[in-house]
Amino acid sequence: MSVNHGANLYDLSSKYGFSKDEFMDFSSNINPFGTSNKAKEYVINNINMVSMYPDPEYVNLKKSISTYCHCLEENIVLGSGATELISSFIKTIKPNKTLLLSPAYSEYENELNKINSEVVKYFSKEENNFVIDEKELVNSINQGNYDLTIICNPNNPTGFAFSKDQVEYILKNTNCYIMIDETYIEFTETNIYSSTKLVDTYNKLFVIRGTSKFFSTPGIRLGYGLIGDKSVKEDINKNLDLWNINIVASAMGEIMFLDNMFISNTIDAMLRERDYLTKALSSIDDLTVYPSKGNFILCKINSKKFTAKELREKLLPKKIIIRDCNSFDGLSEYYFRVCILKPEENRLLIKNLKAIFK
Repeated sequence: MSVNHGANLYDLSSKYGFSKDEFMDFSSNINPFGTSNKAKEYVINNINMVSMYPDPEYVNLKKSISTYCHCLEENIVLGSGATELISSFIKTIKPNKTLLLSPAYSEYENELNKINSEVVKYFSKEENNFVIDEKELVNSINQGNYDLTIICNPNNPTGFAFSKDQVEYILKNTNCYIMIDETYIEFTETNIYSSTKLVDTYNKLFVIRGTSKFFSTPGIRLGYGLIGDKSVKEDINKNLDLWNINIVASAMGEIMFLDNMFISNTIDAMLRERDYLTKALSSIDDLTVYPSKGNFILCKINSKKFTAKELREKLLPKKIIIRDCNSFDGLSEYYFRVCILKPEENRLLIKNLKAIFK
């Protein structure tokens, strides 16, 4: 795994002599409470399904996603993780000129570079707490004559999120494709911030989601995209492999998207711990802490006692991994990001940070 995508637990366990399971990985942004027990139990009790091919149409999986996202089944495309769909969509529409809201996940720019799209970055500003005004953004989109605008919502790493109403304003007042990556949307109020319901109305909108973070299943590589533009959807599907979702991922998806108890319990736990961590980090005088709608929090070492890289190195012997954000274009060497883990781990992080900054 590239350093730009967080920690490589295999390398770190070899270097420090800890097992991978001993590390508290505050860099990964994965739900620490695990995945749906209903989905896991189904796989365990039906393990012989690995000797079968998946349904090539994934009818039941799409029904579950449709119910979960409140959109039409016909507007769903499936991918082997969200990254495959990012790549597929960009290759399909082939934008000549793209506006990329930044700082941002590096794979957007990597995929745009593969097709030689001209990339212009629209930076959120530290002095505005990384909040972006949708009216100013619309003006920039229209003045720049872009073919595509890419928005990560909530943004990784800043934590800022547009509401659904703000996204609809952007859609109504621009003509280019809008790609919204909702990888972290489920860690906040989806009825306010998610754009999935807009897909059935606005053909220029493409919403991408994965199951790695909220459902804690990076190993099954299940992602999905929502788009109302029939020709784009058909072109994306033409370039995807038959049975690109394995039968275990399909079966788990059918169940976990409808596991309302798991979903509500996860949201409650994550919001409670995000609130704790935000307040506890803010109590450290050396840090500036930015409000977040994701399951992670961006911080800046405003005292400049040491860089984020140096802080990371100080925490590693304690089996704690944070994300040095210097690799994000638009952030300096003093920014770091931590995700929400279990209560005891969050409190251990705060204890160690306070000791270091003291």
